[in-house]
Amino acid sequence: MPWTVLAKLTVVALAALGPIRERRDPRPRSTARHAGRFRRLVGFLRGRRSGKSDPFEVLRVQTRLGVVADEVRALERDQSVFAKAHHLEVTQTAYDALLAEACQLAGVPTGPPSHGDELERFREEVELASRGWSW
Repeated sequence: MPWTVLAKLTVVALAALGPIRERRDPRPRSTARHAGRFRRLVGFLRGRRSGKSDPFEVLRVQTRLGVVADEVRALERDQSVFAKAHHLEVTQTAYDALLAEACQLAGVPTGPPSHGDELERFREEVELASRGWSW
């Protein structure tokens, strides 16, 4: 009998202390003050730093674009390549992937990836060239 009274008394005491425990900080939070810091932190963690690309990364992508573009041109000229269509398809896919990476670095909007879309590829190349890219 005394255990049940003690248990009921404990439950009543905890119920009375519940609202006191829930009230943590009476000051209102200013989310507008911290919103800019939060956006910069999220951008940094995702790899974007104030909208500017790493110049060494840009140079790497430009160099690789030039090498792969030269390979595509060499394959188109060479008539003695075994499985020429397969080699062209693979190098075009690599070129398109590098072109998409270059567009991301330069801030060029890209469409959904589609295999062999020459008009979209040409548009991306012109956009990159207009922003100073060369390969």
